Amino acid sequence: MSVLYLGIHPDTHQPIAVKVLLPKYLKNKEIANRFLKEAEIIGMTNHPNIVRLYGEGQWEKGLYIAMEFIQGISLRQFIQQKSLTSKRALEIVLQVAYALSHLHTHGVIHRDLKPENILITETGEIKVIDFGIAQLHREMQQDRITQKKRVMGTPIYMSPEQKENPTQISYSSDIYALGIIAYELILGRLSHGVIHLDLLSRALRAIIEKALKADPKERYQDVIDFITDISQYIRMLSEEPEEEISDEMLNMIQHTRTLLIPKKPPKWPQLEIGIAIHEGISLWGLYLDFFHLPENRYCIVLAEPLKAQAASLFQTAILRGMIRMAIQKDHHPLKMLQALNQALVDDPMNQHFGLCFLLLTPDKDQLSFISCHSSDLWHIPEGSQKVRPLATPNPALGASPSTTLLETADNWNAGDTLILHSGLTSQQDPSWITDHLLLPPQPQADKILKTVQRSAKRAIIVLSLQRIF
Repeated sequence: MSVLYLGIHPDTHQPIAVKVLLPKYLKNKEIANRFLKEAEIIGMTNHPNIVRLYGEGQWEKGLYIAMEFIQGISLRQFIQQKSLTSKRALEIVLQVAYALSHLHTHGVIHRDLKPENILITETGEIKVIDFGIAQLHREMQQDRITQKKRVMGTPIYMSPEQKENPTQISYSSDIYALGIIAYELILGRLSHGVIHLDLLSRALRAIIEKALKADPKERYQDVIDFITDISQYIRMLSEEPEEEISDEMLNMIQHTRTLLIPKKPPKWPQLEIGIAIHEGISLWGLYLDFFHLPENRYCIVLAEPLKAQAASLFQTAILRGMIRMAIQKDHHPLKMLQALNQALVDDPMNQHFGLCFLLLTPDKDQLSFISCHSSDLWHIPEGSQKVRPLATPNPALGASPSTTLLETADNWNAGDTLILHSGLTSQQDPSWITDHLLLPPQPQADKILKTVQRSAKRAIIVLSLQRIF
């Protein structure tokens, strides 16, 4: 909505940045007021880590803001181009935190803290910029009274409350964004919204996890407390440096996750499939796979390890290999899973898995379902408002060598909808499904995920399947 010019200060003859509102927005009172509000907020601050204001007001062609010219690059560019030690990354985080502390002391919530809005100068100094949607805390209180609700910000760095109800944000919302930035700096790569705290050391993980709590009441309430914890961790690093995670290891982890959880469902002619994924903040090792079997049968497998440990992701990758080999040998679900169970019992990795196995046979209008200490299947017949859960009381795979598995079968007709959700059982209120019965599969999966994810640390998958014919 504006153009940025490089100018010269009339008194000091030093370079300055002049931000000019585009003429087409001058008659938009809300945008013009927000433009001037940015100048007002910058003018309230006086901190070495915040861009300085030199002047603002009107000129013959509209409105302008004159600010400090910063010679450097954005933190986003820096993350992509540079390799930092954990200590240096956290020193940068501290400078941003000092800027936030100054803003919060003056009652300012930035609301759009992200690497693009943080510049690092040639001398290594940090400058927080772009206060276009910043707001005073007292004005946020007024918005709650007048019930104004408009989502503004950058989704990847926005706290859950900022996404759901922007009038409810507070200083801790900025701390959430800083937690994401800290995670990216430490790992030396952009997260793209995927956070895996297991990649951090135990002590640092506790700090970032607290900054990223979904419930703002459980988060750092004051950025000073965040600064204190990060400073103590830096002192610990000086005494006992930690081993850095290599790019090779990070790439391998990312590749493994891509194999385990496909972002898009297959295109099967008789099915429309919606898939929604919440990545969570730990390397839990959730696994989803699709198979088109002989005799026009469709198979879906959803599994996850039951023991949370650092190796879970790679143990699940081993399970994926086992399942793919087993399905090639035997297309009978019970026989295949019995053999898989025995293989896991014998395997020295000593991991138990919850697993769902759904087999769809449209030519016979039938489905069969097996759940091993995992989710139920939710069946909604065409034209019905009733949600029918299908469950099997099987133990986890790998838990016992003498397990006899049970399966359940049901009719499956054109127009029927099936919901498979990792971690939910028939003991829970099915309103998270019934509230969205009339939606097509993909919007339905998205809505259900949004309803149930809330404060989930673990990854969640929601599958919505509708038979077309």
